[in-house]
Amino acid sequence: MNLENDWRNKTILELEKKDSVGIAFDSHLIKEVNKLLQKPLNTFSIEDLRLMIGQQIGLKYLVLLAIEVLEKDLFAVGNFYEGDLLQCVLNIESKFWNDYQSSWIKLDGLIAGKEAGLSIRKIKTTTFYSK
Repeated sequence: MNLENDWRNKTILELEKKDSVGIAFDSHLIKEVNKLLQKPLNTFSIEDLRLMIGQQIGLKYLVLLAIEVLEKDLFAVGNFYEGDLLQCVLNIESKFWNDYQSSWIKLDGLIAGKEAGLSIRKIKTTTFYSK
């Protein structure tokens, strides 16, 4: 996958070449998503990644960042529970993984042999392995 050299310093709106936030609805989730669309990726927290990946937004970029986090701490915590970022990434639909096989392979390598840790935390791999 070819990305611009400075893609981490850009926002999802800039990377996807959109000039405005697309969702106008008055809910906490939508307000947060709209803020994050305008936030440089290099300033995203674990929770920011979890939230946007959970909404299937900016996956081309955010999965790369999430995998970097998961390489350091497989069960990294957003705002909910140990491993919530991992669970969000594992819940990504198979179409994405079919298009980004190298990311699938990296994540598969990270969770291989970690069945006990996944089970204790009730992290499901069904969607990830259904491709």
